[in-house]
Amino acid sequence: MLRPSVLGLAILLSTPALWSAFAAGSMGITAALTRFLIAVPVAALMLALLRMVTTSYSRQALRRQVVAAVAAKAEARDQQVADLS
Repeated sequence: MLRPSVLGLAILLSTPALWSAFAAGSMGITAALTRFLIAVPVAALMLALLRMVTTSYSRQALRRQVVAAVAAKAEARDQQVADLS
């Protein structure tokens, strides 16, 4: 999937080639754009790996929150039972 973050990272990765082509004129435009097109799938792969890692951490945090909420609810229920006794 082509996201703005992928394009941004691809531009960042290919900045030296793009600078050489458009500003310095020491590289051909075709070569610089080819390097950019190669950088797009590389950037997509890098960001997909980053998303996979961060998703696993967010799932663990969500699990901890659910467990804490269930424990708090059980404790409140036990307190109500104790108060009725």
